[in-house]
Amino acid sequence: MVDQNLLLVAYAVPMVFGLVLMTKSGDGFANGLSQRNPLLAHARRRHMLGMNIVALLGFVVSVHTLWISNKISEGANVCSTATVFSCDDVLGNAQYNVDPVFGISWGLIGMFAFGAVMFITNSVGKEPDALWAESYMRYGMYMTGAGMLVIALLVSYEVRMEKICQFCTMAHIANVLCLFGFWRAGKLHEAGAWNDNEPSTSA
Repeated sequence: MVDQNLLLVAYAVPMVFGLVLMTKSGDGFANGLSQRNPLLAHARRRHMLGMNIVALLGFVVSVHTLWISNKISEGANVCSTATVFSCDDVLGNAQYNVDPVFGISWGLIGMFAFGAVMFITNSVGKEPDALWAESYMRYGMYMTGAGMLVIALLVSYEVRMEKICQFCTMAHIANVLCLFGFWRAGKLHEAGAWNDNEPSTSA
């Protein structure tokens, strides 16, 4: 089985890159990126690319946590350790590994949530000047903002168990970064940096 720590690194590196694209630091990549794709010379297009990367990784990590939960239910050990970092102990806890209302796996909920975020970021990336684009971004901010409450609940579970699920934490970070991305998109609108003179065919 693949070393789970290597998978964490594989998730973390592109997530950091996505974050950089969403910040002022991403301006430093403008020249290099624009040589490969001239459209990425624009701040809004780099920003949306970064958001798409982070949202995709959030979705993939959610799939991974659901897979781990299923493997644990079959009796397998995926990432169990004697340290505080043990996703098996967290995801294998029948009391906390599903939502308290409907009993749905948190991994599955994460898949739906990040799937919705990807729909928003891809839709707005394709049609950034559409009348609905700004509303979609606002809905995304509300959704990821609500996700912070879910994260607080899940972290409280980890505190009770005295264990930390590394992959769950990665999904939480992705939600926080998406929330930041939606917030900064609003700032780009306010600063007049949202529009560009290129055809809005991709982000």
